[in-house]
Amino acid sequence: MGTRRQFVKRSGLYVAGMGASMVFPTELLATIRKTISPNDKIQVGLIGCKGMGFTDLTSLLKNSEVDVVALCDVDENVLRERTSDLEKAGIKKPKWYSDYRKLLEDTDIDMVIIGTPDHWHCLQLTDAIDAGKDVYCEKPIANSVAESQAMLAKVNGSDRMVQIGQWQRSEPHFVDAINYVHSGKLGQIRLVKTWAYQGWMQSVPVLPNSPVPSGVDYDMWLGPAENRPFNKNKFHFSFRWFWDYAGGLMADWGVHLIDYALFGMKASAPKSVMAMGGKFAYPNDAAETPDTLQTVYDFGEFSLLWEHATGIDGGNYGRNHGIAFIGNNGTLVVDRGGWEVIPERDRPNWDQDLGPKIEAVPLQTGGGNGLDLHTQNFLEAVKKRDASILKAPIKVGYDAAMVSHLGNIAYKTGERLFWDTANNRFNHTEADALLVPQYHNGWEFPKMG
Repeated sequence: MGTRRQFVKRSGLYVAGMGASMVFPTELLATIRKTISPNDKIQVGLIGCKGMGFTDLTSLLKNSEVDVVALCDVDENVLRERTSDLEKAGIKKPKWYSDYRKLLEDTDIDMVIIGTPDHWHCLQLTDAIDAGKDVYCEKPIANSVAESQAMLAKVNGSDRMVQIGQWQRSEPHFVDAINYVHSGKLGQIRLVKTWAYQGWMQSVPVLPNSPVPSGVDYDMWLGPAENRPFNKNKFHFSFRWFWDYAGGLMADWGVHLIDYALFGMKASAPKSVMAMGGKFAYPNDAAETPDTLQTVYDFGEFSLLWEHATGIDGGNYGRNHGIAFIGNNGTLVVDRGGWEVIPERDRPNWDQDLGPKIEAVPLQTGGGNGLDLHTQNFLEAVKKRDASILKAPIKVGYDAAMVSHLGNIAYKTGERLFWDTANNRFNHTEADALLVPQYHNGWEFPKMG
């Protein structure tokens, strides 16, 4: 128990917030998996095995009809470690690949999980669709606006089942909270706050470049990103804090929480966005993305606020992460622990047309099984060939990624930017240049024709 407490404390929100699914011991799979006819098997390949990709695979393997037949990772050490984990569950060694394109050529594979860094998602998802695979893709769907648009077009032009790993869409208490928001009881909602305060996150130390570790195919890790020397900071988990590979906390936690803000408000694209922040907690560390950020979106009838900070936990309403829907009659606050409604005090001088006052709703706690429900929902869609039942189809991932990336672009330019949804561009030349990524090392942006 001491080791587990240390693990949860060290990993903070990123791990503890996942609930039981995140720390499910692989060896327990052997106790719940049943013998299934080979004709009923759904065979999966995992691309990117180090972090959430393997967690997603573990969740899928709780369903006995799923078999893992292939693992793909640029780090042979990770392949060895994950194979050992699977063998503890009585699962035979899968095939190994370092090049995801070889995995996609494998006709034994029905569907793939994409758990790689963000800068790889677009190529891997579009190639998987072309290879005829169904896909469970981690969030954010891409590392840029243009990639997100290409992925949306590719999936919508296919008959493949694609679920995005925004698993809170399947978490019962989040769904209950949104049903309350949609009931209208909060009255006119003027502002939605979303935030993530990551007290567990420490400074990223400045490290010198170093030789590529043994067993790592670094060229495949870089892929379309700019060719830079190997640096431990930009590998495995901490890649998230460097623009070449990801979008910082905005594109990591922001995608989850902003998604639910959009869901609650039945919204997609903002009219304008502005952002301010910087490296205030750790100004001299190695990270590129801001450790402190406030982003304001104008949706016309309401405003959306995103804020994050590392090194502190003191978030809104006493919660280190969450979404707050602030209405004339009260405020609903939801996070991974549950949701509650805080009513406005009676104001007899207010116009009665503002609507009836509401009763407080005490904390409704969550069940912590959202990831498993999410992968089960994906399997159901795969078996029924019915994309309409997916809880987080590509459009859900697209909307959340777009809003997050627009916020990051506003931060980089330091301007209030107005978004032209019809033409997918800003009113700002410098901002428009940040919509499309530059591909390197011989990799080409996916062709949609």
